[in-house]
Amino acid sequence: MTYTQTQDSLTGGVPDQGEVLRLLEPDGSRVADATLDPWVSDLSPHELRALHRDMVLTRRLDAEGVALQRQGQLALWAPCRGQEAVQVGTALALAPGDFVFPSYREHGVLLGRGAQPADYVLAWRGEEHSAYDHTTINAAPPQIIIGAQSLHATGWAMGAQRDGSTDVAVAYYGDGATSQGDVNEAMVFASSFRAPVVFVCSNNQWAISEPVTVQAKYPIAGRAPGFGIPSLRIDGNDALACVAAMRWALDRARLGEGPSFIEAVTYRMGPHTTSDDPTRYREPGEVEAWAQRDPIERLEAYLRAEGILDDSGLDEVARAADALAAEVRAACIGATTRAPETMFDHVYAEPHAGLDRQKAEYVDYLAGFEK
Repeated sequence: MTYTQTQDSLTGGVPDQGEVLRLLEPDGSRVADATLDPWVSDLSPHELRALHRDMVLTRRLDAEGVALQRQGQLALWAPCRGQEAVQVGTALALAPGDFVFPSYREHGVLLGRGAQPADYVLAWRGEEHSAYDHTTINAAPPQIIIGAQSLHATGWAMGAQRDGSTDVAVAYYGDGATSQGDVNEAMVFASSFRAPVVFVCSNNQWAISEPVTVQAKYPIAGRAPGFGIPSLRIDGNDALACVAAMRWALDRARLGEGPSFIEAVTYRMGPHTTSDDPTRYREPGEVEAWAQRDPIERLEAYLRAEGILDDSGLDEVARAADALAAEVRAACIGATTRAPETMFDHVYAEPHAGLDRQKAEYVDYLAGFEK
């Protein structure tokens, strides 16, 4: 559904998770939707297979990240299992010149932007400030401060607008971030200046241990029209719906129609991060119910029914996923830890006396442990 200035389709003041736009039912059967259908009518079998492949690769990469953290190779990892459709689906719709501002969980978005194996782990291992060159994959470093990337994306979009570019900025964040001032301030600026930015909210039902129903008594997508921003509320476990919604939003931005907001209703199957224990606040039945809506199984069932994917294709994807995981592991374990004082390098483009003094003091501090 598209939310306008009038909010509707609410049930008892609590978000009804069934009230979403979708193109694929949980069993993989195709359904029609007048809003979304036009935006995926041209998807080729090759693109659909690529969509499935990247979702499988994302899940395998995510599992490897969790394993590496459990084995002491990474300090932390933010799992994305269950959210592959919204990440890969929206990334598939992007143009090369578009720029994404992800949170710490968007591993599938980075995959879609061309991140290399080491790019996923070196920052979490503490080896690099930002593991990848943002200019090569058009992605800002994953943001840890909740919601801050929404302001960064809006500012970038306003700059692109003034440059006369048709490139679009995309901010990714979770449902918890919508309670932050940064997100609301970003939407004020984006609406006021008709900035070419898309806000993608992955409503995964939990902001760490707080359920979304505590902080959002109405669907989150209904908030955006209050800022003058049209929105869509989609099934975030439906990869086709995610591609369609993102294409709709990107098209509006390129036509100069300003920002759009997408609420993708999905579920975080794992912990918030590897330092979290979700069994302390979630019921097993809830997790099991969402497992029946698995985004990869849903798309796979659809592609099999359409004759687009078969067993040999699945085997090929599985081999590619294992290869990526092996490359990520090798990049992590084979990383060279630099001297601690190098953290001061490349902070400023020009020499900086204050930073030089801090570095010297830090070197003296480290030397104190050698006495």
